[in-house]
Amino acid sequence: MEFGKTDRALLEKVNFRLPEDGVFTQQLKPAAKQPELFIGGAKWGRKEWVGLIYPAKTKESEYLDHYIRNFNGIELNTTHYQIYPAATIQKWAEKAAGTNFKFCPKFPQSISHYSDLSSVKAHSDTDRFLDSVVNFGEHLGPLFLQLSERFGPQRREALFNYLQKLPKDLDITLEVRHPDWFKDSEIRSELFQVLHELSVGAVITDVSGRRDCAHMEVSSPVTFIRFVGNGLHPTDYERIDDWVKRIKSWQQKDIREIHFYMHQPDELYTPQLTDYLIRQLNKSCGLSLEVPKLIEKTGDLFG
Repeated sequence: MEFGKTDRALLEKVNFRLPEDGVFTQQLKPAAKQPELFIGGAKWGRKEWVGLIYPAKTKESEYLDHYIRNFNGIELNTTHYQIYPAATIQKWAEKAAGTNFKFCPKFPQSISHYSDLSSVKAHSDTDRFLDSVVNFGEHLGPLFLQLSERFGPQRREALFNYLQKLPKDLDITLEVRHPDWFKDSEIRSELFQVLHELSVGAVITDVSGRRDCAHMEVSSPVTFIRFVGNGLHPTDYERIDDWVKRIKSWQQKDIREIHFYMHQPDELYTPQLTDYLIRQLNKSCGLSLEVPKLIEKTGDLFG
């Protein structure tokens, strides 16, 4: 993942401390029921995970089966590149039968990156995408709309109109990347106000080189966190510890689901850092989430 990437030699100079909760997060009401946590990565087709969490000689056709045994959610990046037929989606969903696993499909790039969100093609592709992913059934998590870095607030009317037309019975989350969404306090406030009114989740992206994207606004009952690590650099663990404290503080708030998806420049390390995250959550938050079934660990994670 290149967005917000920082040279490894400069990581010690980055202020990784999470900001205080945003306005809408602070306004969340107390709740008796704790949010459900879904944790995983962005892809299951990782050959480097054979011998790590996939048994030796695992066939590519079996990767998803083993992924589901190790995680309970996925930021489904593959749907960013093509719209899959219903039969394919149903086949994937069947592999998750009997679990609470959630697929979080990413909107196709033909909509998010190569349209202004108002064209006839954008709307026809949206209809096709939605008709496809609803076939996940009970395993459908929040849909993830990631706008390109070129999509700035001067186009916010098109964005807000597009979001308004999306089905209200689906959970939608939005990531904006253009810096101008965060520089101007009025524009920033307007964005989160609209997302709150539409019950669209504001994706929180924790990445080294763009600390403005870690805005800490929970604008809907379903929040979506994208954590971009740096190859098990010591700061990765410090940042995870900070997130564990924040999630613990959210346990009694009116949040239905927290989705936390791990990214690494080298995805080899995603299972190890996810293992650390879940162990720390279980320890600090009194949870009993299943940890990835690591076949061999790399490095001293807990010493």
